[in-house]
Amino acid sequence: MCVVHGGILQPFYPPTPKESEIPVATFYLDRTPVTNAQFLDFVKRHPEWRRDRIKGIFADERYLAHWSTPMALGPHTFPQQPVTQVSWFAARAYCAAHQKVLPTANQWEFAAQASDVAPDAHRDMAWRQRVLEWYTRPAPAQLPHVDAGTPNFYGLVDLHGLVWEWVADYNGNLIAADNRENATSPEKNRFCGAGAQVATEKEDYATFMRMAFRSALKASYTVANLGFRCARNLPGATP
Repeated sequence: MCVVHGGILQPFYPPTPKESEIPVATFYLDRTPVTNAQFLDFVKRHPEWRRDRIKGIFADERYLAHWSTPMALGPHTFPQQPVTQVSWFAARAYCAAHQKVLPTANQWEFAAQASDVAPDAHRDMAWRQRVLEWYTRPAPAQLPHVDAGTPNFYGLVDLHGLVWEWVADYNGNLIAADNRENATSPEKNRFCGAGAQVATEKEDYATFMRMAFRSALKASYTVANLGFRCARNLPGATP
């Protein structure tokens, strides 16, 4: 795991107009996304997470569908590729089995704003463009292996450029849907196209895409280019 030294995150969607800066405590984050080999070992140790045994409430029908059998990767799925087609429930269970947790969105965004030379590159237009170029490319038929990218300032690899990643509060970008019906709600502009009005970096299209993707997920969903990595909080720290 890599140490991500804490600091201040400027949230893309501030929770309130007065919360334009959010403190993030120092935490640990896995260097790379979890691989097929690592998740297969987890499934062997916790067979309730096999695709033929998992309860339907915890994953949709595509869960680990790219593996040849419930207990084997097969010839077209490689051990060092990032595991994908796993639900939020399964990702959270994997982390818990390793005495870890999924990172919060604030933790992930804080770590992911680092370039290879700076802890905060979100205003570096060249770096931002490189991230956006990955988001606009179609996913390859075969995902590359993990740890092939350039480490960022903290030593983390593949936060951008490999797969999307689950976070603990993936659905926390927007408030509950039924609040949209409240005409007096000060948060009603956070929905649909009006959400751009309250974004702090309106030209940061890559983050818009990331937030929109997360907001479209449900905990049971599995996606061919959605994986995860785990975090660990320091004792007594508030994520």
